[in-house]
Amino acid sequence: MSATQNGTKPYYYVPQPSHWPITGSCALLLMATGAATWFNAYAVGPWLVLAGFAVLLTMIFGWFGRVIDESEHRLYNKKVDLSFRWGMTWFIFSEVMFFAAFFGALFYVRNLSVPDLGDLEQKLLWPDYTAASPTNGPYLKEAFTPMRAIGIPLLNTILLVTSGGTITVAHYALKEGRRGALKLWLFLTIVLGVTFIGFQAFEYTHAYSALNLKLSSGVYGSTFFMLTGFH
Repeated sequence: MSATQNGTKPYYYVPQPSHWPITGSCALLLMATGAATWFNAYAVGPWLVLAGFAVLLTMIFGWFGRVIDESEHRLYNKKVDLSFRWGMTWFIFSEVMFFAAFFGALFYVRNLSVPDLGDLEQKLLWPDYTAASPTNGPYLKEAFTPMRAIGIPLLNTILLVTSGGTITVAHYALKEGRRGALKLWLFLTIVLGVTFIGFQAFEYTHAYSALNLKLSSGVYGSTFFMLTGFH
């Protein structure tokens, strides 16, 4: 369906109503519910996460396929291209603000909250508490070791930056019509992404088993897993 300008020629492509957005929302809801139940030791948790992931993959292939089909039928023009760019711009902006909020939370805890917990007044409430960051707070006594920046976190950062470069090369290959180069650089991007996920899974396993760093390890643990998980 196309909107018209002055009632004559097609001006802006408006897609038909789609079920893919609500499908994606249901997938995320399943995954979030599954993760919450999994963390609380319910047996159904992993299955809900798996089901949500399967629905998410279905949505990705279906929705992307529809967009590609519309593009190949030349239903898009410069106005639609501009709307895509604005959509991606606002998405990136929302991601920046999301991570800024959690980095701000870490800054607040390290520089304001923890020193405040260690002052003279709070010593009367928690005499055994040592105000040092990272901390799991005065109530949680289970010790943990913070994740070092050097090692897997640094390696994963390098993988992410590199994958950004490979997908950019693939994009330019697509624009220039070099399908062989496009496939090669897209394949390398996928390999880097899968490698990143593998290292991330290993990092979480290492955090839980060797460092005793868990989602329940106070504000540091919850913020660490929130940032790296969404990352």
